[in-house]
Amino acid sequence: MRLRTAILALSALVALVGAGQLLWGRGASGAELLALGALGILGTVFERWRYRKHLPPSARWEPTAERFEDPATGEVMEVLYDPVSGERRYEPVNRRAS
Repeated sequence: MRLRTAILALSALVALVGAGQLLWGRGASGAELLALGALGILGTVFERWRYRKHLPPSARWEPTAERFEDPATGEVMEVLYDPVSGERRYEPVNRRAS
């Protein structure tokens, strides 16, 4: 999340500098910076939208008896199963209890 925020902030800064240069009459370099900043913003926003997980609206997640400790976070994870698609999903146990 921090890297995404940093890229958005840097891209916005580059776009603002480019817009400022356009206003001060430095057309070519200002247009390039404005385009580069806009490209950075759009690319970062699109990446977030493109790669998020889409869950089917008909998914009916059923808990299974499987639980394990996630080695990366140390949290106890529960396995959920959708009998229609056969897809499995893993969620922290404390999130399921809420």
